[in-house]
Amino acid sequence: QVQLVESGGGLVQPGGSLTLSCAASGNFFSLYHMAWYRQAPGKERELVAVITSGGSTNSADSVKGRFTISRDNAKNTVYLRMNNLKPEDTAVYYCNAQHLAYDTWGQGTQVTVSS
Repeated sequence: QVQLVESGGGLVQPGGSLTLSCAASGNFFSLYHMAWYRQAPGKERELVAVITSGGSTNSADSVKGRFTISRDNAKNTVYLRMNNLKPEDTAVYYCNAQHLAYDTWGQGTQVTVSS
């Protein structure tokens, strides 16, 4: 089992960039499929991007070409590089780890895009 801690959120102007990190403690991180979700006020949580244990990636249409998910198994960390941020990207961003029947979440990190 792993425990997740997100970091890197903050306030950024439209067009700016941020990189979120999700550090995992525990064993066998490389076996987990990792994902970033976000939840804006009054909206449901939505999938932003996913990276499988094998390194395949996919992302939501709303962030394609702007956000990149990556992982460093040696550091037990998954990243979300966010470029050209828009006000509609404002949300709490959550890290998720999934392996077989095990599914766990981090506590979230706030990203606010505003001038």
